[in-house]
Amino acid sequence: MGGLISRQSRTVVLALASALACAGPAGASTLITGATVYDGSGAAGQKVSVRVDGDRIVAVGDLPATPADTVIRGDGLALAPGFIDSHSHHDRGDYADRAMPVLLAQGVTTVVVGQDGGSDGPFAETAARFAARPAAVNVTAYTGHGYLREKVMGEDYKRTATPAEVTAMQALLDADLKAGSLGLSTGLEYDPGIYSDHGELLALARTTQADHGRYISHMRNEDLTFDAALDELLDLGEKTGVPVQISHLKLGLVDRWGDAGKVLARLDAARARGIKVTADVYPYEYWQSTLTVLFPKRDFTDIAAARFALTHLTTPAGMLLGFYAPNPAYVGHTIADIAAERHEEPAATYLWLIQTAQAWRKAHPDADRVEAVIGTAMSPADVADFIAWPNSNICSDGMVGSRHPRGAGAFAKVLRLYVREQHRLTLPEAIHKMTALSAEHIGLEGRGLIKPGYKADLVLFNPDTIADHATVENPGALATGVSDVIVNGVMVYREGKATGSYPGQFLKRGGL
Repeated sequence: MGGLISRQSRTVVLALASALACAGPAGASTLITGATVYDGSGAAGQKVSVRVDGDRIVAVGDLPATPADTVIRGDGLALAPGFIDSHSHHDRGDYADRAMPVLLAQGVTTVVVGQDGGSDGPFAETAARFAARPAAVNVTAYTGHGYLREKVMGEDYKRTATPAEVTAMQALLDADLKAGSLGLSTGLEYDPGIYSDHGELLALARTTQADHGRYISHMRNEDLTFDAALDELLDLGEKTGVPVQISHLKLGLVDRWGDAGKVLARLDAARARGIKVTADVYPYEYWQSTLTVLFPKRDFTDIAAARFALTHLTTPAGMLLGFYAPNPAYVGHTIADIAAERHEEPAATYLWLIQTAQAWRKAHPDADRVEAVIGTAMSPADVADFIAWPNSNICSDGMVGSRHPRGAGAFAKVLRLYVREQHRLTLPEAIHKMTALSAEHIGLEGRGLIKPGYKADLVLFNPDTIADHATVENPGALATGVSDVIVNGVMVYREGKATGSYPGQFLKRGGL
């Protein structure tokens, strides 16, 4: 069965390859040939072949086909390690569509969840649930600070934790880290993390460092007090030695647009004095969060705070409702639209929307979510500068079913916009930021490179045509340009369609 076949006529052969790969290492090997291979290191592409046996890459180079090989011709295409989404919420909905087409269409093979301080329970239990019903992609997770606070403090979280409560949180975190959690994630603009003090975070960071984990943070502020929030993160890294990663690095304050260079200079200086600070970035000027996130004092009757938010942090036309349980008809409309309908100033409408959502929450305490908003707040030039920083990797911060297009478009958009159109990154640099650098930043071993012994997570795509199509109006539109995706040696996406195979694994930190 050796020899070469054309891309147009390989459907039957690839189906056989998928079946054999599912059978494990004893099955026939797969040889991918003709593609330009970008190994994830940032090195230039090479015309070499890659052999996969079972779930691993076993050889890279000038490899003749053998009778045991099923050959995939990648002429004119690029072959890269599968992309790693280092900040994702794609576990929302418990992988209702396990094929994860919005991810596979971009070449994403691993997602990192437990972000912004939120995780669904003990790491071992989360891993067991996934193992019982795996998806097409791999998943790994941080332990959420919010989960720890809720577990220890319950509903009485709007205060500083006592020393005994911090010790209890440390014990829960230590158990998770020993089970394989990547580390600690915080969401310090959200309840309940917003009420923590620096001492609590320092204690938890020390536990994280002792277990060789990492710290990732949606910092305490991304706009008005950004500098103080960054100081807090850097202090944790400096005092404990734990690697610290800024989640979705951004400057969300209109008054500071254009300051990306100053921020990056601070980060470079911190790295020069030994702080292991890194960042992830998504390629959009708008975020998705809650309506309440722009009120650090949590006073939702403060009209002056609402006016400030809609002037300096975003605009009424830049706040679009992505979800609103009290009145689903508002979804897709901006605060400006709703204010015009109500014949009142946008700041008053903003407060009314929050207060109405809170009342709805009290009446429906078991609801998963109540509201979400997409806020336009960043400068395109700043986003591009953050993406180009050598110590930032690419993420989506996306989720299935969201109104934000980042979940279906982030990785394809980087390759289209920043590589092909703006030339801010070379193709090898962009792939590095999506693969080996992401793996390094989250502490994941054995993935992110095309190298013998590494797991066979691979994407075959056309670098000249790959493009995102998701928009706020059509947020689930699939990217195009990805031909095939392999996860753990199994073909999960072929000729632009999911195969129905679910070889994804729940991954642990390092080699645990």
